[in-house]
Amino acid sequence: MRTLTISSPATSDRSFTIALSVVALFAAVEISAVAYHYLAAVRVGGVPAQPSVAAARTPAPAPSAAPEAAASAAPLSPSDQAINEAIALRDRGDTANALAKLQSASEQAPTNPKILEQLARTYEAVQNVELANDTWRKIQEFGPAAGASFALADQRLKAGLATPAAAGPGLPGPARLDVASSEPAAPPSSDTSVLTISDVQVTETPDPDADTNLTLRVGIQKRTKTVIDHTKVKIQVFFYDTVEDKDIKLTDADVTYEWLTPNHDWADIKPEVLAVNYVRPKNKVLPSEAALSAAAASVNPGKKTRPNKPGAEGQRKYLGYVLRVYYQDQLQAVRAEPNSLLKKFPPPSTASP
Repeated sequence: MRTLTISSPATSDRSFTIALSVVALFAAVEISAVAYHYLAAVRVGGVPAQPSVAAARTPAPAPSAAPEAAASAAPLSPSDQAINEAIALRDRGDTANALAKLQSASEQAPTNPKILEQLARTYEAVQNVELANDTWRKIQEFGPAAGASFALADQRLKAGLATPAAAGPGLPGPARLDVASSEPAAPPSSDTSVLTISDVQVTETPDPDADTNLTLRVGIQKRTKTVIDHTKVKIQVFFYDTVEDKDIKLTDADVTYEWLTPNHDWADIKPEVLAVNYVRPKNKVLPSEAALSAAAASVNPGKKTRPNKPGAEGQRKYLGYVLRVYYQDQLQAVRAEPNSLLKKFPPPSTASP
C-alpha cells in the first residue's frame, strides 16, 4: 500500500528562511568585499601621486648686442659741427679760420643764434668791438626765442666789451683798439666803412741769424655785400722801433708781405689774410735815416710791390705796429700795438697818393 507523505508548511518556511539568510549573508559579504576592494583601489589609485618636478634651470638669455646706431650718439647737424670746429680753432689761436668757418655757417643758417653767439665771441677775442656788437644786436633782434644766446647778448651790450690785460714782456699780445678814446684816429663807424680788420696776430720765429724775426698776420674782411674793387684797397703796416730805449722811430728792419689767401679780391664775406714779415738781421748796418717813411709796408692788392728798406741808427728794438686800411683812399679801420702809437701817430682820414 502506497504511502503519501506531505511536508509540513512550517518546516518549508523555516528552510527557505535559512537559505535566504545564507544567500543574503553571502551577498552581503560579496558586496562588502567588492566595496572594500573598490574603496582600496580608490584610496590607492584615485589620489594622484605628486609628480616629481625636475628643477630645470631656465637658461639666461644671451645678451643681445645693442645696435650701433643706438649706442652711438646722434650725428651732429652741419651748424653744430661748424660751431665745434670753430671753437676748436679759436682755442688754438687760429681766429681767422674760426671766423671764416662761422661766417660761412651764418650764411647757411642766418637765424641760428648759437652760430651768431660764437661769431660774436670770436670777434671779441680779436677785439673787434664793432662787429661783435653788431652780431650781438642781431641776436637781440630774435628776442627770447634765442634762449640763452639772447640773455648773453643783452648782457654783453649792456656791459660793453672788456679791455684785456696788457701783454707781459716780450712780444705784444692781441691787437687792441681803444674804442672809448676821443682821438680823431678812431676808426670810422660801421655805417660808412665797408672794410674792417677781423683779426691780427703777431708771432715770432726763432732765427739764429736775426735779432728779431716776426710775422704780423692780418685778416681784412668786408662788412657788407658791397662789391669791392680790390685795386682800390690799400693796407698800410707801419712797424716802429725804440732807438737807444728812448726815441720811437719807424723801423729800418727788412719788411716784406705775402698774401695767404689766393685771390684777395673780397668776392665773398670771408676775410682775406695778409702776412707782413719783420726781420732784423744781426749786426745789420744801413745808411742812417735814409727814407724812414718807407718803413711802412703799404700794400695795394692791385699792385704787386714790395716796400723799400729804410736806414738805421743806434741800437734798435722792435716796439710795435700801426695798421691802417683804406678803400678808395678813405680810412676804413685802424689797429695798433701798443695802442699809444695811435695817439703818437694818428692816421689821416685819407690815404696819401
